[in-house]
Amino acid sequence: MESISRISSMLETARDLTIEAAQSASAARGLRSNMAPRPLPLSQLKKLLDSRNDREILEGLRRVIGMMYRRSPSCVALFSSVIKNVASASLEIRKLVYIYLLHYAEAEPDLALLSINAIQKALTDPNAQLRALALKVMSGIRVPVISQIVGLAIKKGRGDMSAVVRRAAALAIPKCYRLDPATAPQLLECLAVLLGDRQYYVAGAAVMAFLEVCPERMEMVHKHYRGLVRKLVDMDEWAQLATLRLMAAYARRCFPRRTRWVNKVRARGFYEDDDDGPGEEKEEVQLLDPDLELLLDACRPLLQSRNSAVIVAVARCYLHLATPDHIDTAVGPLVSLLRGPADIQQMALYNIVSICLVRPQPFVKYATRFLLHNRDPPLVWWLKLEVLTIIFPFCGTHLKGVILNELEHFSKGTQEDLVRESVRAIGRCAQSDPSTSARCLRLLLKQISSTDGNLVAESVTVIRHLIQRDPGAHEATIIHLAKNLDTATNPEARASIIWLVGEFASEEENSIAPDMLRILVKGFADESAAAKLQIVLLAAKVYVHHLNRTQQPEKEAASERSAYMESMPAGISEGGFATLAPDVQEPEHNQSTTMGQEHPIVLLWKYVLLLARYDTSYDLRDRARFYRALLADPSSTQLATLLLLAPKPVPHTPSPGESRKDFVLGSASLAIGDGWGLHGLRGYEPLPPWVEEGKEPDPALREEGPVKGDFGGKSQIPAGDRLDSALGDRSAPGAGRNKLNGPSASGKEKTLDDWLAEGQDHEEATEESAEEEDDDDDDDETSEEESESGEEQEHRQLVS
Repeated sequence: MESISRISSMLETARDLTIEAAQSASAARGLRSNMAPRPLPLSQLKKLLDSRNDREILEGLRRVIGMMYRRSPSCVALFSSVIKNVASASLEIRKLVYIYLLHYAEAEPDLALLSINAIQKALTDPNAQLRALALKVMSGIRVPVISQIVGLAIKKGRGDMSAVVRRAAALAIPKCYRLDPATAPQLLECLAVLLGDRQYYVAGAAVMAFLEVCPERMEMVHKHYRGLVRKLVDMDEWAQLATLRLMAAYARRCFPRRTRWVNKVRARGFYEDDDDGPGEEKEEVQLLDPDLELLLDACRPLLQSRNSAVIVAVARCYLHLATPDHIDTAVGPLVSLLRGPADIQQMALYNIVSICLVRPQPFVKYATRFLLHNRDPPLVWWLKLEVLTIIFPFCGTHLKGVILNELEHFSKGTQEDLVRESVRAIGRCAQSDPSTSARCLRLLLKQISSTDGNLVAESVTVIRHLIQRDPGAHEATIIHLAKNLDTATNPEARASIIWLVGEFASEEENSIAPDMLRILVKGFADESAAAKLQIVLLAAKVYVHHLNRTQQPEKEAASERSAYMESMPAGISEGGFATLAPDVQEPEHNQSTTMGQEHPIVLLWKYVLLLARYDTSYDLRDRARFYRALLADPSSTQLATLLLLAPKPVPHTPSPGESRKDFVLGSASLAIGDGWGLHGLRGYEPLPPWVEEGKEPDPALREEGPVKGDFGGKSQIPAGDRLDSALGDRSAPGAGRNKLNGPSASGKEKTLDDWLAEGQDHEEATEESAEEEDDDDDDDETSEEESESGEEQEHRQLVS
């Protein structure tokens, strides 16, 4: 019989091995062919799930999970068959059932409640992974009825001996809070215990739960602050991000910003006299709180993290909390992120631009890292150009030349966006560093003769901004632009050139503005709408200058004549003849209104008004009517002069990142929030302001209390310390045991005679103690006999 049973067991083993080999071969064949296994009908799936063989159940669950991730609607019909296996002894089966349960518990809440008892039993399983998984599943079942049960499970998991279970309890707190906010007091009590856990991965999960449940309750963090800072290095990346976010807000609310003025010694120049001595300058420096400095020092090793988000989070703490020296240490790790993928480069550059706007000097030595590559996507090279223009004024002569050469090269490219941004970058470089404005202007003037209309338009716009900074020094530049007007075909470029001529080259009598107006009027009908508006404006400015030039001598002559006439006797003219009466006075020849005697500028002005009157653009017609009404009275040009010839403000082109510099480093609003208004994306939370000095919490609150154990509230003492303390308490009365196995009190080494003498003394002491114990026993026996005899005598007296 034994041989038969042995043979049957071997056959079953061989059968199992054959089935497993066939399944692995089919799976490998399916992987090679990149085809999913053929779906089974629901009846066959139910048969597999209801089987007594764990292998068949596992195969059925794998197929169900595959259907679930393919979003098959028939998976819900298998809910009852899957839930039957929630109490299976196989760990793999339980995991797959839990995954299915988390996905479809909301669809079948009544059936999901049937599995709660089995999950509660799993909370007491000897396997810590099963306990943690059961707690995760129970908190993930989004059925409000079980919120109290989930709260009790979290409370039980809070004191579990396994750190894996305690971590699961910490991660279950936000889920339970979202399920039922009324359980907040109980959850906060558990959270306060988990924040002080000695295991760093439990404390990190507790921090993430804290930020989601009660981010304003900073009083819960006081006594755990230093412990969390020390555990920061050992946490995983997600916990480090949550802890750094919490600590940034905590530092703003609990550490006041203290500064003081110090004397900074200024180095004496080479040509300064020795008697003057080195100068002193006042400089405001920030004083760091010791606890804040502890946080900043703990963040330093995280700059070597493999996670780019952690590096950005450390840079955020240094930028918003620390001194400029700390910011300099984060520059290198941030720049190193540019070696990553394109998306990492883009987010790193957004943060680099934000730091550059505050402190650009540390990035100068990394200027070559921001040079453009052909493979860079648009957003990457756009941000690189912005960084180069920000650090340009702080670079040396050699680096400035390299940057301008790069910008000149890309301004001649074929990508319209890159050409436009390169020309704008050249303009920003010229504005930020006046010493290079002449070279930048020469680079831009070379582009005027280009056949690319977009390049010419951007170049003219930037040149216009540079000319407005110092119009007197760029008269030849304006004439050069006017000569190239015939070759400029872009409407914006022509409009900019016409505006420059009218603004800065129409004041003098021999200016080129009237002649240019004469040429432009010939092709007025063929011009673009923007150019027509500038031609009408040019005509109005030329006409106003003409009126001012002609009226000024007439006003001076009239004033001299009136003064002379007042000095002559009444009725006598200059030659001694009587003046005619006003009604018979001869008309002046200079006031003739005939068409042939009018000035050419007046004729041009009237002709331009006539052309604009019949133009198809109503904006142009309205503008022409406005100028006609403004200049209707040639004798009164004060208002027209004030409106048309007033000096224009010098344009300043800010960096595109100026609109985003107030957003917190590392936030999504820093990358895409400027298009959503001043407050960024929905859900964006800025850092709180610094707490006022005198209103910060007491630093004694951050003093650490007794060390909490891994579970429960009892203090944990190492086993060696407990053994030493027990031996010390036992040997305290005689203190002989401490001397028995160690050096003497005098600190000298014991000899053999000393050891023997101590042994004899110990033996005599033990013998004396034994004799004393025998005497005590004899005394006890005699006292007991006397008490018994006394009791017998009392009994006899009572009987008699």
